[in-house]
Amino acid sequence: MQHRSLRNAARAGIAVAIVGALLALPAASQQAKGPKTQLWLDVATHSMPGMPDMSSGMGGAAMRMFGGEAMQVHYGSARYAGMPGKYLDIALLNQLNPGREADDLIPAGMQLGKTLPLLPPKAEVKPELGGSTKGMADGNAKARILIYWGCGLTVRPGQPKEIKFEVKNGKVIGDTSAWGKAMQGRYAPDRTVDVGPSYALWPNEKHRKQVPDGGSLVGNHHIVGDKVPESLQFDLSQQQDFMPKIALTSSGDLAGGQTWNWRPVDRSNGYFLNAMGMQDDAMVFWSSSEVPDVGSGLIDYLPPSTVDKWIREKVLLAPSVTSCAIPKGIFAGNGKQAAGGVMQMIAYGPESHIVYPPKPSDPKLAAKWNPEWNVRVRNKSTATAMLGMSVDASEQQMTEDGTPKPPENKAKRLLKGLLGR
Repeated sequence: MQHRSLRNAARAGIAVAIVGALLALPAASQQAKGPKTQLWLDVATHSMPGMPDMSSGMGGAAMRMFGGEAMQVHYGSARYAGMPGKYLDIALLNQLNPGREADDLIPAGMQLGKTLPLLPPKAEVKPELGGSTKGMADGNAKARILIYWGCGLTVRPGQPKEIKFEVKNGKVIGDTSAWGKAMQGRYAPDRTVDVGPSYALWPNEKHRKQVPDGGSLVGNHHIVGDKVPESLQFDLSQQQDFMPKIALTSSGDLAGGQTWNWRPVDRSNGYFLNAMGMQDDAMVFWSSSEVPDVGSGLIDYLPPSTVDKWIREKVLLAPSVTSCAIPKGIFAGNGKQAAGGVMQMIAYGPESHIVYPPKPSDPKLAAKWNPEWNVRVRNKSTATAMLGMSVDASEQQMTEDGTPKPPENKAKRLLKGLLGR
């Protein structure tokens, strides 16, 4: 069953590549504005129920087996849901001396030594987004897409929405507007910095060690380097620390409907789930939204104000919600081919802004205010699970702070068998 779920996940990934042109996100990365010196920290906790952290011995062995160097932490790992563990991306733009190395003097609680080196990025070829069909047989394919939405075991009236299209010689043939007509088209505002040679980043080729499972950001952070303002140090509190893992469990099956349950995630402003997979010859998309939206663009950082707005519009789930069911049968095959797929969940966290010196309350002084630097810290917690694989409470034992303990469960025993340990 587990091997079948993994195969289905791979098939789903290939299917998504086919429709890349339809799912491509609008490019609008944040450009540097404001003080001469700026720092961005993206903080993320990724989990896969039943899988060990990549910081553990067994998790590290699995990472090496399934990808080696390519699976190690790189700058950008925090933004995209990946292998289990804690992730931190740091980007420094010091326009007083751009593209120069710096150091982040970190608190001992991070368990990564005394400093993190910040280095300018090496030039690299960025992956193509959208419409590429490289790797497909002669670049031709036909696809059928079924779209469902809403929590509940029963498929709602008017669902699914169906879209058909064809790819010939790497180009989409037919009415490509059908996708837009079927979907609301919401995307997380892209406020990720468009890093380049002027920036200094961590992780990097000099230091890419995984943040340990017990690592914490709480404490003083001091950025030092040539022409970096001496005042660039700040304290992070528990509010900005890594969020807990999503303690996710499931019941039911694909034929009768699978219900996902979770404990409230500390500091979460709201939740969202989506799933993709195959049903015989069709690609199937589902989301927890009450309005039709695949939600591929929502598994990302969101400003708290946007989370609040989309909760009111019933796109996202409120922080008080602790369960959501996937309708019965939508990911189950009819015997021709194995079904299944992958489910993603996100708990949106806080966003903090630190500026020095602080803006004066006096309007006259505020008019002359010229801050030396600012820092943005944004947080999230995500989970990825295989549809059809039961994750029960006995496999999600909790520590005292409410985070799951690494369990000795079926997935871990499977890894042991694969690794010969």
